Amino acid sequence: MCVMKYTVMVDDNYHFADESERYQAGEFDTYEEAEDLCRKIVRESLKASGYDLEGWKNYGDSPFIPGGKFRASSYAEELSLSHRK
Repeated sequence: MCVMKYTVMVDDNYHFADESERYQAGEFDTYEEAEDLCRKIVRESLKASGYDLEGWKNYGDSPFIPGGKFRASSYAEELSLSHRK
């Protein structure tokens, strides 16, 4: 029996397109668990940049789930906007 696992990978925006800087942050039984970790990584990385979206785009951690629909950039933008209010 083959059990589907969802893997969270993280790219470093400072080393954009350098796959040697990519790392695996976790592996989960459900997509929801994997997405929760992605959101946590983006929140922590964006907070470290003072909720500065451009700072995050240049230096932040950008998690993704291979084959998944989660987009770190969209979530970071949403969080950044919510902290401006």
